[in-house]
Amino acid sequence: MNDESKLVDLHCHTTASDGQLTPTEIIRRAITNQVDVLAITDHDTVSGLREAHDFNRQQDNSIELINGIEISTCWHNHDIHIVGLNVDIEADELAQLQKRQRELRDIRAREIGRRLEKAGIESAYEGAKALAGDAALSRGHYARWLAHHGYAKDTPSVFKKFLSRGKTGYVPNNWQDMESAITLIHNVGGQAVLAHPSGYKFSAKWLKRLVREFKEAGGDAIEVVQGQQSIGDRSNLIALSNQNQLFASLGSDFHFPGGWLDLGKKLFQPPGVNWIWHSEGWNK
Repeated sequence: MNDESKLVDLHCHTTASDGQLTPTEIIRRAITNQVDVLAITDHDTVSGLREAHDFNRQQDNSIELINGIEISTCWHNHDIHIVGLNVDIEADELAQLQKRQRELRDIRAREIGRRLEKAGIESAYEGAKALAGDAALSRGHYARWLAHHGYAKDTPSVFKKFLSRGKTGYVPNNWQDMESAITLIHNVGGQAVLAHPSGYKFSAKWLKRLVREFKEAGGDAIEVVQGQQSIGDRSNLIALSNQNQLFASLGSDFHFPGGWLDLGKKLFQPPGVNWIWHSEGWNK
């Protein structure tokens, strides 16, 4: 893929993790939104990709579908997400990762439920588990359940009130380190991308440190264009990618239909950017 005129979205989620559309619905929406290239990057799983590929192949106007995953990692006690693009979904090492991450997610989810119950919020674990269905239980499911039951006005407010660092339902992460995730992504044929760098709300100093250490750990690219973003933020991330000789990626981080975020929305490509699809071995 070398044509910058294509509409590209390399970060989205389905019901296989904490998204609210099925893999089939995601493909249908991407086609409707005229997305040319899409990566499905569910949290710590690739279980939705077979359904997505099956449905996509049946369409007369099928899209270019990239196998992806978003791996949860720990960096200096912070949750940092690493997107893997073009991963081999049949690789044993990837299967082992998914099993391990699901077990860790369940441990964390049960502790979140215990802490919420201790604070007087009963049945949160059971409610969030019902929302998750077959997917691994995440904080996103808790946020939806708590918002639906009136504990906050919406899911972002739930995170601020209950699930962020220092709040009632916050449980420290138990993920592997960032370098291990990057190595695994490379071992299964993929490229490692630092997801939504501005979303961690770091100071400029810590953001520079994160990007530098991501590069030193073998990372390939950082997301520089996102669905909700100021011009200044985008320019800063492009500068950081150039300074660290990293490729650039872009993605909506779409989870559900809404007025602000959508597949492919506002993901235009600034000129003079070294995009990840120009990297060696892209989509081999």
